[in-house]
Parts: sequence; C-alpha cells; structure tokens
Amino acid sequence: MNNALKNLKPELLWQIFEEICSIPHPSKYEGKISEYVLNFAKKHNIESFVDEVGNVILRKPATPDMENRKGVILQGHLDMVPQKNSDTKHDFLTDPILPYVDGEWVKAHGTTLGGDNGIGVAASLAIMASTNLVHGPIEALLTIDEETGMTGAFGLKSGVLKGSILMNLDSEDEGELYVGCAGGIDTTATLKYEEEKVPVNHIAFKLELKGLKGGHSGCDIQMGRGNSNKLLFRFLHHATRKHDLRLSAIDGGSLRNAIPRESFAVVTIPADNEQKFMECLKHYEGIYKSELSSTEPSLMFNAIKTDLPAFVFDKVSQDKLIQAVYGCPNGVIRMSADMENLVETSLNLAIVKSENKKTQVICLLRSSVDTAKEDLSYMVESVFRLAGAEVKHEGAYPGWKPNMNSAILKVCGEIYHKMYGKIPEIKAIHAGLECGLLGGVYPHWDMISFGPTIRSPHSPDERVEISTVVKFWDFLVEVLKNIPA
Repeated sequence: MNNALKNLKPELLWQIFEEICSIPHPSKYEGKISEYVLNFAKKHNIESFVDEVGNVILRKPATPDMENRKGVILQGHLDMVPQKNSDTKHDFLTDPILPYVDGEWVKAHGTTLGGDNGIGVAASLAIMASTNLVHGPIEALLTIDEETGMTGAFGLKSGVLKGSILMNLDSEDEGELYVGCAGGIDTTATLKYEEEKVPVNHIAFKLELKGLKGGHSGCDIQMGRGNSNKLLFRFLHHATRKHDLRLSAIDGGSLRNAIPRESFAVVTIPADNEQKFMECLKHYEGIYKSELSSTEPSLMFNAIKTDLPAFVFDKVSQDKLIQAVYGCPNGVIRMSADMENLVETSLNLAIVKSENKKTQVICLLRSSVDTAKEDLSYMVESVFRLAGAEVKHEGAYPGWKPNMNSAILKVCGEIYHKMYGKIPEIKAIHAGLECGLLGGVYPHWDMISFGPTIRSPHSPDERVEISTVVKFWDFLVEVLKNIPA
C-alpha cells in the first residue's frame, strides 16, 4: 500500500479500501480478495464462510439491547471492472490499483479505481470490525463476478442468509435512495470471414479512435458520450465505398458493461488513394469533434502507416460486418414514461473483435420493462442475422420493481431528512444492481440501495467524492441504529 488515503475520514473505511486496492480483483479473479476478507474476519473474530458459488458471507451479532431488531444484510460485490488507458502499463491480475487524492476526489493512476464496489465492501467490513456502533444482527453478503455475469447473485441459495432487510451499497449518488433497477441480457453475434491475400499495390494503416470518456453502460448511457465502435464503423462504412478500403483486423471495446472508449483496426487501401484517404479520415475526425464537442473534447482519430498484414477479410464478409455494426442500434432507446429522467431501455454496442476467421460483436441490452428488453434483443438479432451471423442471447437477469411502501425506505428517508435537513431523492437506476436476482431468491426481503458519489465508473476516469463518503458512512451507521424491531 502507498498510504495515499491515510488522512481521510472515516479512517477505518479508507484504510480497508486502500488494502482492497492493493489486491488484484478483476471479475472472475476474486480468489485473493476473498482470502483477504476471510483473514480480515478471522482477525476481528467475525463469523465468516464461503458459499458453494464463491460468495463470502459474514455474520455479527446484535449489540446489547438490540437483539430484537430485524436482521440486516449489507450487500456489495468483490470484483471490479479492469479498464486502463492504452498508454498505461498495468496488469490487473498482478498489479495493485494506485489510488491518490486529487482535491475533493480519490482517483487512480491510469486505471479504474474500483470504488465500484470497493467502497461498499470497505463500508461493510468497517461496520463488521467496529466495536463502538449500535446495531441489530448484521450479515454481509459479498458476491463474486457482479460486473461480468452476476454469477454470485445467480448462484446464491435460499436459506443461507437470516436477515430480512437488504441494504445494497452499490449505488453511486449520495443523497439518493434507490428502490428499483433495470434488467439486462447479453447478445453476441458471430460473423465468419475468409482470409484473402492483400490486393496488389495496397498499403496498410492502423486506425486508432481513442480519447473518449467511456463510462458505465447503465449509469452513463444517457450522457451522450461517443461509442468508439460506432464511430469507427461509421468511417469504415464510408471508406470501403470511396477508397476501396479492405479490413484485416478489428479490436474495439473490452467490456460488455463499459461504453467503449477505444477502437482499433488494421486496414489496407490502394497506394494511389493515400492522400484522399487521409483527408477523409481527418474530415471524419472533424465531424466527430464537432458533433461531440461538449461530451468528448479529447477525441482523437489517427491513421498510422504500418506493415502489410498477412491477409484481409473476404469482400462479402467485410461488407456484411460493416453494414451490420453500422446499422445496429446503440445508446438510449427509450426513456421511462413513469419516472422522470430515467432511461427505460438502452443498448451498449460494447465489443467488436476479430480473431481466427470470426468476428464477435457483443452488446449489453438493459431495460426496466422485460418485454422491451426482449423486443430489443430480437431487433438486434434481426440486424445481424441479415448479415449471416450466428446470434446468441445469454445471461438474462431480471429488474427490481420499486416498492414505494417499503418500510426500510420510510426509515431511511426520515433519518436522512433528520440528519441533513433535506428529503433524499427516491429513484430507480438503469444499471443492473443485484437486487433483482437476490429478491427472486429471498422474496420476503425489504430492499434499498444507496452509496457515496462515484463518477465515471467502468473507466479510467473513475473517482469517488471524498465528502460524500463521510455522509454515506454516517448515514449507514445511523440507519443501523434505527432498524425497527
């Protein structure tokens, strides 16, 4: 650890968070962080165990005279999204995250911070380890693989947890209480291609479209940010027709739930077309910068001359791929008619990657309306099937329907108003919290979600607002003190 956060309050929470940062824990590689939690529990004499799917569960008895209170489950996820800038040297399987304080924010050097959901996990562990708090019986449910498949939530069995109130600590706006979330589904289209020799008198370029902000494909999808895959294929759609471009390789985006920030392609063109091709590329860079001037001020689109590749896509397959990706919907599809400023349905065209005579296009579809989610999945399937692709829909998970008569919502609302002199906003979120799945296993649970302010999760610009962590912690402690009998 570099002790960059040692002067922040609350001290124990930030100390634990910095310890979490020092342990590699991307999705599907939670072994080391799980071991850390178990050792932490043993050190503080906290009951702990791992369930059959890999979730870590901790239990702490009530403090004196609080034994009759309802049991609370503090819930977060152990994994983090591994995103870095292309010029940052970092191995998420071996290297620690390096947090630092920048004014009012905690950030990381060139990578995602892991505040999503490291702050929630740190808060849960700090509650468990603290000896000066007042609370009823508490459990902590720390799930695995939330970011790439919700494997932990899918695998949780009924009867394992004893509490009746779930507090999900994975929201990202202090002062807001969340009572609902969107469901989601992954759609993957696979298009085959044949390898052909590079045409005679062609030269090669590596295209780089980068400098975008990216972000969380649920929380940030309505912010009008650029999708590097869509922008690159917009250019490819034009350049294949005007400059005889041939595609050799494509690699855009890296995670299904992150808005793609960087996309790359290796292409060839006739040598005689070089000047017009470069002029065209700069023209499109200008278009993108003009259209996205307020949201993507750092956008860059470059073509770097490179060695001729070993092959190019056959022309028919190339055209089908470009037409399909260019024509695929992306971004906000529909806003909610019931809740102001809430995205109802969206699509993130997240990854386009070619390898071994196949190109995979991976999309994450979200909606708070199950029928709308299904309709969008078939819409995307239709686009890619017209191009001859094999299409699969996997990993569907349900949304979390708001319960405005929730008892814990009433308690939280009253306490927040008493502490901070204002009524918190009651919201649903377009992201996929685990509450929908968990509530299916434990339908009697009364659920709520809240957290500190985190900006640009799932991107290297991720940051946590320090002052809101103090408010989040104080609020959590006071709510636990006031859980009803």
